[in-house]
Amino acid sequence: MKFSDKLKKLRKENNLTQDELADKLFVTRTAVSKWETDNGYPSIESLKLLSNLFHTTIDELISDEDIENKKHLEDKIAKNFYWGVLASFLIALGFAIATWITDIPYFIIGSFIGVLAYWVFAYFTVPRYKRIEARKNGSFTKFLIIRLAILAFLIVIIILTAIQTF
Repeated sequence: MKFSDKLKKLRKENNLTQDELADKLFVTRTAVSKWETDNGYPSIESLKLLSNLFHTTIDELISDEDIENKKHLEDKIAKNFYWGVLASFLIALGFAIATWITDIPYFIIGSFIGVLAYWVFAYFTVPRYKRIEARKNGSFTKFLIIRLAILAFLIVIIILTAIQTF
């Protein structure tokens, strides 16, 4: 049985509405609704409160299937961040090229914003569970080095364009 089904069953067995459960867990009713419709998962703190409230263990609340669903959801979110990385890269490059072609130095600001957005999006392209695993086995450093190399490339292009424009 999936976590969402277990939660709904336990809530109904204890004659609680979503609002009442949300109040007991210090979350919103929307959060409880997302958990029950399999569109989100509670934090560790919320899981602890749930297990105490329903007199069960966290292991009983979460099955292996739930963990896989959460990983799948994180992978899906990471893919969306990947598109943000590509868009940020193209924005930074586009503004650098626009600065070079038009000799308008203020376009370089768009490049720097694109670089900052690139760095933020790049970090989140790896799902959280994979970042944790990578930190344990040391491969996260390789990921950061690659991202830093691309970031350095963008910054060099922007600096060279700025030098030429000014």
